[in-house]
Order: sequence, then structure tokens, then C-alpha cells
Amino acid sequence: MIRALFLDVDGTLLSFRTHEVPASALEALARAHERGVRLFIATGRAVGDLGPLAAIPYDGVVGLNGADCRLRDGRVVANRPIARDDFERALELSDELDFPVGLELDEGIYVNRVTPVVEELARLVAHPTPEVTDLRALFDRAACCQMCFYLDPELERQVMARLPSLMSSRWCSLFVDVNVRGVDKATGLREMAAHFGMAISETMAFGDGGNDAPMLRAAGIGVAMGNGCDEALAAADYTTASVDDDGILRALEHFGVI
Repeated sequence: MIRALFLDVDGTLLSFRTHEVPASALEALARAHERGVRLFIATGRAVGDLGPLAAIPYDGVVGLNGADCRLRDGRVVANRPIARDDFERALELSDELDFPVGLELDEGIYVNRVTPVVEELARLVAHPTPEVTDLRALFDRAACCQMCFYLDPELERQVMARLPSLMSSRWCSLFVDVNVRGVDKATGLREMAAHFGMAISETMAFGDGGNDAPMLRAAGIGVAMGNGCDEALAAADYTTASVDDDGILRALEHFGVI
């Protein structure tokens, strides 16, 4: 029996075409919740960046790729901040290798410089262009759990080899999320399941990106969206239709969750 659903946001709940949650998904998730199934948002986004999901009756958030897990009322289940030394090293590499760095916080995403790549990503997810700010001063005021590096896969390999305490995950060709090594959506899923006394076999996860792959492998049932990348498709137990073709509804019906 499935007791909990873990749902990625961009490309899974939110359409890249409409930037909205399909009505079929809203209805299906409401029906599941009414049957006692707990709902968790599992995303690379910060907990404060879930405005378009307000109509979903979710119970908690596996935010920032598992680094910031909270219940809907704000209570913290797990929090894994980045060390100051690693942050400083990232800024040094940003200057040396010429790529923008961002900090992702509840209040928004802040960057040390804006480039066409930064602007393109903002358009993709229907966000304002991130604000340029003094990241060192911002880091001092907030416990940062996730950085964003705007770079291609080849440069990513070079940079991450020099940051051994951190790990990157990618759902888009434009950038990577960077978190403490060993933390991902799968660890967040396990933290939430343990908090609510659920077995992993009682969980189902939905995703479409490379950063979803660990969660899809860890869940009792991993469901890849039809629009998913190769890594997500390979990690999943089942592939449903795309986000724009009622993929969540179809999978929940297929497995008898609703």
C-alpha cells in the first residue's frame, strides 16, 4: 500500500509550457490526500519558492534537493548547510574559471553576476532574473544549504573535482545545484518517511530530471515522467505520460492509489 507520494516540481508538477500544475494533477492529488496518502514536494527549489503549488494539500517539503526538509507548518525535519570554507572555495573558482554562482534561499536566488545563461534559466522557470548581491554578506546572514553553478557539464566536472565535500546534481543543461556531499532527494525521502513512521516500500516518487534519479531509485515505486531525461527514465520502475499529458493522474490510476 502506498502511504506517501514525493513529487518533483519543474517538469513534473509544473509544466515548462504553461508554468502551471495541470488540473488533472491537482484533482488526482486531492483525491489521494483524501484517501489518507501523504503528499511531499521534493524539489531543488527552496521552501519559499513554491507559490504555484499552494492549491496542493502537501504535508511537507524535501527542499533544496534534500538539504532542507520541513513540514508545511515550518517545523524542520532535516537541515544540511554548506560549510563556509566550501562556499569561499566556490567563489574563488567562480572568479578563476568565469562562471556565475548563486545562493538559493527562501527569499529568492541571488547571484554574484548575471550572464545570458542566468537570464535564460530565469525565463525557463518563469522567475525574475536573480538579483546581483554580495554573496559573502548574504552567506553570513543565512544558513545556506544550496548553491547554483551556471556552467556546462564539462566545466562542472573540473569544478566539482576541486570541491570534494560538495556534490552537484543537474536537471537542466544550463546549471547545477550544489549541496553537501551525500545529501540528495533520496536522503530527504528517507528522513520524511522515518519522521512519519513509514516504510520506504510504502512510498512512491515522481520526477523527470537527473537530480530526481536517486529518489526514483530509493522509493518503493519510482515513476519517471514521459518528458524525463535519460537518467530519470533509467532510474524509474515505471514511466508515465508527460506532465502536459496527465502523467501524474495516469500513474496514480495505474497503481490503484486513487
